[in-house]
Amino acid sequence: MHKIIALWAIPRSTSTAFEHMMKQRGDLDCLHEPFGEAWYHGENPMWPRFPEGGETRPGLSLESVWEDIKARAEKGPVFIKDFPNYINHMWDEEFLSYFTHAFLIRDPAKTITSMYDKWPDFDELEIGLPEQRALFDLLSAIHGKRPFVIDSDDLLENPGDVTRAFCEAVDIPFIKEALSWEAGGDPSEHSWCEGGKFHANLAQSTGLVPQKRKYVDLSNTPRRVQRIHYRMQPHYLHMHQYRVRLSETV
Repeated sequence: MHKIIALWAIPRSTSTAFEHMMKQRGDLDCLHEPFGEAWYHGENPMWPRFPEGGETRPGLSLESVWEDIKARAEKGPVFIKDFPNYINHMWDEEFLSYFTHAFLIRDPAKTITSMYDKWPDFDELEIGLPEQRALFDLLSAIHGKRPFVIDSDDLLENPGDVTRAFCEAVDIPFIKEALSWEAGGDPSEHSWCEGGKFHANLAQSTGLVPQKRKYVDLSNTPRRVQRIHYRMQPHYLHMHQYRVRLSETV
């Protein structure tokens, strides 16, 4: 079986842009949140806000997704971007041994406000930060060393060097040309969720280019958003201390 690289992220963390960059390489079978599609729309959806009579996809399950990923890995190397909270009940040592693990974290103030903007009724269980931290700690305990961690702000500030460090960590060649692409295309190509409408900016982008670091003020957000941020922040800070530092990438 070939390598299965898993980038464990959270929603609204620039992870789809990173995934799109990985697709440009041309040497990996790249999958967009395959477990997430089953979690939200499978024949037995686990989404906490699943509406009565909502759309389901017969034959789609977490188990069928996993079998498909393994079948793809028999043919060639695979890259998946997904969220750990979809499959935390599947974390046993055998399952986790199939993957080369890496993590993409983001300041929860940015993630949560973006989620609130897109889905004002989002459920706290959809954020996935506690599960992301739990998987990070579990893998650290199993392997005796910490998995590779990228912070979204560092990635956006220095995409070339951070991506190079990621490639070294997961043992694949760094391909500088993958950082750029042609603008255009159908946003639905980037996501199975709601026709990809939340990735319209990505569809019009031309690559991962350096961006100035921005900060989010929560003072004008609803109290519910602030309470969720208070609960998520410790998980982020725990992983943030182990992120790859820019000085380590040059």
